[in-house]
Amino acid sequence: MNRRGWTLLATSLGFSVVQLDVSVVNVAITPIGADLGGGVAALQWVVNAYTLAFAGLILTAGALGDRIGAKRVFVAGFALFTVASSACGFAPDLVSLVAARAVQGIGAAVLVPCSLTLLSHAYPAARERAGAIGLWTAGASTAMASGPLIGGVLTTTLGWRAIFFINAPIGLAGILLTLRTATETSRSPGRGIDLPGQLTAVLTLTALAFAVIEGGQRGFTDPLVLAAFAVAVAAGSVFVLVEAHSSRPMLPLGLFRAPSFGPATAIGLLVNIVFYGLLFVLSLFFQREQHHSALLTGLAFAPMTIAIIAANLTTSRLAHRVSARRLIIIGATLMAAGCAALLGFGATAPYPALVIQLIALGYGLGLIVPSMTSTLLSGVARTRSGAASGALNTARQTGSVLGVALFGALISGPGSLVPGWHVALLISIGLLAAIVAIGPGIRPSESTPEAEVCECSSW
Repeated sequence: MNRRGWTLLATSLGFSVVQLDVSVVNVAITPIGADLGGGVAALQWVVNAYTLAFAGLILTAGALGDRIGAKRVFVAGFALFTVASSACGFAPDLVSLVAARAVQGIGAAVLVPCSLTLLSHAYPAARERAGAIGLWTAGASTAMASGPLIGGVLTTTLGWRAIFFINAPIGLAGILLTLRTATETSRSPGRGIDLPGQLTAVLTLTALAFAVIEGGQRGFTDPLVLAAFAVAVAAGSVFVLVEAHSSRPMLPLGLFRAPSFGPATAIGLLVNIVFYGLLFVLSLFFQREQHHSALLTGLAFAPMTIAIIAANLTTSRLAHRVSARRLIIIGATLMAAGCAALLGFGATAPYPALVIQLIALGYGLGLIVPSMTSTLLSGVARTRSGAASGALNTARQTGSVLGVALFGALISGPGSLVPGWHVALLISIGLLAAIVAIGPGIRPSESTPEAEVCECSSW
């Protein structure tokens, strides 16, 4: 393997380990709760602390890599991620685990954009770069799709702490490969960091997640919950004002003038609320209501994983014959049908009866996300593709946070989680109907600019 090939491997390890940790934790939630204590709300923070930091910092992390060198920042991010993963594995209580997960999320936010920058630098020719990015994305998609199964195997055989310790050898290998093979990128000292935008964005997301999660425990009329909602609204309003008047905004609002940017970003937010919210609830359903082990829970998601991969292949083959808007509408309809069918099942539902619905959810997601991503990137100028893909990634991760927060709040009460699960399914159907309504707003583009894609995988 030549030097560039080793760089591709190093950057792929960075992206893959980030995506793995988005999904690997879900099947370990019940064992973590049994070991460290805490109710559903506390366990939601184990998932969301990571995703919040990831979503809130990814745009600024990319700018930091441009400013002081992507290789330097990538190695630092990998080291931070690896140390934080070990801290998760050694965590003596839930507070320590949540804090370590947040630090993990900071490392993840650094790894994703800087890995893409290093990869683009190693493959300057457009055709070769497109192939390398395809491999980089495929590796991460496979890692994320395999997360529930890997988490189930590790949790059952070695305990839940193993899902974090496994990151240590991956991190060390990635750091060594990067130091030995990657070429440092040129620095752009003039690249500004939008600190006010960054602070208000993180405050908005954190306050909103806190309000939804705690609302499930305290009630949504609790003064603390209402105060958190007020902070989220105020911080969000300030964020928009800051970005509108900043000379170097973290999120250029001019992107929303592109015809498909707004609809595609909204679809990314909504579909992740549905998918990741249901993934969290289904993990608890299989373990708490049906008393499956972590391993069986991971295996239960296998049909969904296979369906996502199959849909990705279908989308790539149909892209030139079927419009993106049609694929998005078909995908959302399939997911809604799967949710509607799941409404007919309770705690004693036999697993074989759920398989078709899981396949519908996975296949629908696999149709939506690649179509949504390619449409968004084809509708913006090449010089803004990095900002556009970063914004889409932020919207999707924000959706993941809100999905886990909202659906987790619905099942946080005592007794069976089935009634709350059914409410979550009804909400999901409504959000998917909104995607169907938004779909016609996706306008086809006659040409697709060479895009720098940040997380094109369906997961």
